[in-house]
Amino acid sequence: MTYCLPPHLSAFFTPRDPLKYVPPMDTPSHLRKSRPYTGVSSYVTQFETVRSITKQVVMETREEKRARKKKERKDRATAKLQADLAQWDPHNNSSNTEDPFKTLLVARLSYDTTESKLRRELEVYGSVKSVRAIYDASGKPRGYAFVEFEHERDMKAAFKYADGKKIDGRRILVDVERSRTVKNWLPRRLGGGLGGTRLGGDDINIKHSGREDNRAEERYGDRDRSPDRARDRDRDRDRVRERERDRPRDRERDRERDRDRRDYRDRDRDRDRDRGRDRDRDRDRDRGRDKRYRSRSRERRDYDRRKELESGEIIEDM
Repeated sequence: MTYCLPPHLSAFFTPRDPLKYVPPMDTPSHLRKSRPYTGVSSYVTQFETVRSITKQVVMETREEKRARKKKERKDRATAKLQADLAQWDPHNNSSNTEDPFKTLLVARLSYDTTESKLRRELEVYGSVKSVRAIYDASGKPRGYAFVEFEHERDMKAAFKYADGKKIDGRRILVDVERSRTVKNWLPRRLGGGLGGTRLGGDDINIKHSGREDNRAEERYGDRDRSPDRARDRDRDRDRVRERERDRPRDRERDRERDRDRRDYRDRDRDRDRDRGRDRDRDRDRDRGRDKRYRSRSRERRDYDRRKELESGEIIEDM
């Protein structure tokens, strides 16, 4: 097909001239002379002398790094706790009240609650001698205070009735001062305290305070510990579960019963309608039959009368 192309296009398809042969500049490998293979013993003296062996660096994994940091935090917290325990002395505190057996701890306070407001709220139970709110190093309130009453009976009344009272939109927690009245007592920041609201995760933390827990045990402990009470409670729980389980079944049964009743009612209504329709049809049929019978009877009477008249005329002519 290229012969049909014009000369300026057929030149693109014309092969080039073969390359000119040029002898190689190097000696061929089969004619080249090389040194024989020898060992490395003659070169050992030229090797570098190892003076120190570098220690291999072991890289820790992500889990190991997380565990190491967790252990370091725990060690620092333990060291700080030991230092705070060595310095903690509840009897040598400038913010202490005079008589610990007339003092109440009021916790869960609003940060907007002042000492004068707290005094007015608690004076309904008796005369208040002093109110000391606790602040941090920067001067911000920490949410709890110590209230000292003039008489111990007033302190007991406030301990019994003021717990759970709402002040500035928050329900307070009232408890006795335990740092100077209970032996070997430690606050929450030093690993002590009441309740289990800060044990760990949500699965083991208790949602209510220690005061409420103790009061619940005092009020319901003996009754809940009895085996008969526990057995009755389990029986009631099982009965409620069975009732809840049977409720959908009973509802379905009632629905089927209502459906059957509705079907029966519709069937009876259709039967009554059919009976009424048949009765009307029979009545119409009987009425039509009576009409035809009456018409036939009239025709028969007319026919008979006419016959009689004709026969009478015939007799008179004779």
